Amino acid sequence: MNDTGQRTGAHGAQDTAGGAGRTLIRGARLLGGSPTDVLIEGERIAEIGHHLGAAGAVTVDAGGLILLPGLVDLHTHLREPGREDSETVLTGTRAAARGGYTAVHAMANTFPVADTAGVVEQVWRLGRESGYCDVQPVGAVTVGLGGEQLAELGAMHDSAAGVVVFSDDGRCVDDAVIMRRALEYVKAFDGVIAQHAQEPRLTADAQMNEGVVSAELGLGGWPAVAEEAIIARDVLLAAHVGSRLHVCHLSTAGSVELVRWAKSKGWRVTAEVTPHHLLLTDELVRSFDPVYKVNPPLRTENDVLALREALADGTIDCVATDHAPHPFEDKDCEWGAAAMGMVGLETALSVVQHTMVDTGLLDWAAVASRMSARPAAIGRLAGHGRPVAPGEPANLTLLDPAYRGVVDPAHFASRSRNSPYRGLELPGRVTHTFLRGRATVQDGELV
Repeated sequence: MNDTGQRTGAHGAQDTAGGAGRTLIRGARLLGGSPTDVLIEGERIAEIGHHLGAAGAVTVDAGGLILLPGLVDLHTHLREPGREDSETVLTGTRAAARGGYTAVHAMANTFPVADTAGVVEQVWRLGRESGYCDVQPVGAVTVGLGGEQLAELGAMHDSAAGVVVFSDDGRCVDDAVIMRRALEYVKAFDGVIAQHAQEPRLTADAQMNEGVVSAELGLGGWPAVAEEAIIARDVLLAAHVGSRLHVCHLSTAGSVELVRWAKSKGWRVTAEVTPHHLLLTDELVRSFDPVYKVNPPLRTENDVLALREALADGTIDCVATDHAPHPFEDKDCEWGAAAMGMVGLETALSVVQHTMVDTGLLDWAAVASRMSARPAAIGRLAGHGRPVAPGEPANLTLLDPAYRGVVDPAHFASRSRNSPYRGLELPGRVTHTFLRGRATVQDGELV
């Protein structure tokens, strides 16, 4: 966001040249509760209390700010290797830090595809070099995302990257036999298959949600059943195998009911929702602005409300951005030729505040669960999603909930600008992000 909004932000600086030192966060509202002081020493939280003193510590005045554990994204497209014109690991992790994230899971649809130990290790090492947040690669389920032959799942898991989550996101693993084999394989090391639920035969030439708006506009429709049919099949497969299934970017009311049913059976099924599916509807496609073209498509108002309720009651486990950067020319064209996807790392927390907190559906403790603890648990990501408590890693986010600002993608840290929120006023602003005690963002700016 730009600086046209009102803010009551934190101030104070952190010297990061020599790594993490001592930092005293004074007067922050921990998970939205009463004002609390938090002392960071090195990479960990040393003490939490009132009127803490710490000689020589850098002090952050956090009066009026919300303190959350560092956010974790299960679904980020960093594009490197191969599409560095859209994003790089460096620019993507900078965007993540600006959005309050301390860890992201990088999807496998790169060039070359992250379907071998060599490629996932490359992405993992690039993340370590960036220093703005931890990058956990997601391995492809099938070779080249082709859907025909299982990728090197075991080798990717055994690599330095320690891959746990596997997905052909961008494409559906539509072959039931391949999907079953993948679920069976990852069960050996408690991995998870994250499915992009899209029956390809039902979505050929589809351009938007199938419904009243698509009929009026004459655009090819993307029926809800194309998502729901795959989810129905896969929850049954996961139950049969006894393995873990994660459903990517849930977008319909029917999908919610299927996941709710699977969970009622005690099956090992989890699901995510994107910020844009919590806020935007297919009515926006009437503008024919390709910024609203996304996979899965924007759905109806009834779907949006069902997704919000499911996130509130826990049927949907977490919020994941599906941050999908594209270069200008891939979106500045006619609707039919435009790429699908939206950037979302830098606005996710604001959209969740707007749709879930300000509406009374979630409190800040629940936001911490949906945007930190649960995604970290699904991805088996040690050191993230931990409680804000003494002895825990100092992966932390400070948010000014009183801030109101107009979204201006020109100020994004991401290399791409394809935000559907351009010109929209949203609440909340991340003022500080700490990765293992070191500030990656302070006063809203990258360190």
